[in-house]
Amino acid sequence: MSRTFDSPKSLHELAIKIKNWGADLGFQQVAIIRPDLSEASKNLRKWINDGYHGTMDWMNKHGEKRYKIDKLVDQAMRVICFRMDYLTDDKMIAVLRNDDKAYISRYALGRDYHKLIRRRLGELVRRIRQEIPGHNVNQRAFVDSAPVMEKPLAAQAGLGWIGKNTLLLNQKAGSWFFIGEIYTSLELPIDISKSDNLCGNCRACNSICPTNAFPEPYILDARRCISYLTIENKHEIPEDIRPLIGNRVFGCDDCQIICPWNRFPTESKEPDFRPRHNFDDIELLTLFTWNEEEFLFKTRGSAMRRIGYQQWQRNLAVGLGNSKGNTEVLTALKRRFKASSSLVRDHISWAIKQQREKLGNISN
Repeated sequence: MSRTFDSPKSLHELAIKIKNWGADLGFQQVAIIRPDLSEASKNLRKWINDGYHGTMDWMNKHGEKRYKIDKLVDQAMRVICFRMDYLTDDKMIAVLRNDDKAYISRYALGRDYHKLIRRRLGELVRRIRQEIPGHNVNQRAFVDSAPVMEKPLAAQAGLGWIGKNTLLLNQKAGSWFFIGEIYTSLELPIDISKSDNLCGNCRACNSICPTNAFPEPYILDARRCISYLTIENKHEIPEDIRPLIGNRVFGCDDCQIICPWNRFPTESKEPDFRPRHNFDDIELLTLFTWNEEEFLFKTRGSAMRRIGYQQWQRNLAVGLGNSKGNTEVLTALKRRFKASSSLVRDHISWAIKQQREKLGNISN
């Protein structure tokens, strides 16, 4: 005979087990909420109406599914929120200061977090079902997928507060972490632990942005954001912004690196997040000389693969254009020009012009 899970005591016991399972599976924080996304949905609609989402049209779809959880998962009443730290290196500033190195956002150095966290949350869903056999429970795990308002949910769960750089900040972990969720129809006891906003008068993250992507605190104009331009943007990178991108070829972490709450980051113990193929400290030219087969092999299981080889080459061409004057770089750009797509050729042409100007200045 199956146990009943309709009493406060049994649900409380299950909630404790879920948190313990989460810790066992590598999550640093687990919290359960009954969400209220009414204010967050208003903010999102205004942000989209202002055009700050760029070409991310999917953010304007799905209607009520985005802010009413039972529209996305039938009968869902609670959201279980999870935090997993990911930072595994301390070379960020040194790489950023070296124009010949490729800066890759730290979240993408190791195994694709979507796969790792989805698998861990899937295991949690399995354990919950195993704990309540015979009960019809609707549950679904999310990791940066589907119309889920992850940061507002995590903020309500006390995993942190949304800072002036629009990232989730945690007093102990800074912002170097991933978040994920399980929507469930179980009426689990909720946690009352919302974090205070501790940004104060600091605006370091807004001031440091290379492309001035923050029109005001707490508002990001994705159209000027390097992460958007190098990852989500499938088209040309605006020419006036290219020099500002520097050596950032996949994402950007400047507004995290400068944040005082990231001054003493917690190092992740997750081996799958450790850098692969020296991605944390590698030459732009080395990456640019890869053919498509090499790119697919080296980025297998990585979040970087999602942008595809053409965008990868586009981004690297911009990085090489911003690198120091170098005849080897100029030769590599010329050699790759004819075999490239029109998108990549445009950026290679720009990079060749930049390199010629630098080499001319050097020779003079």
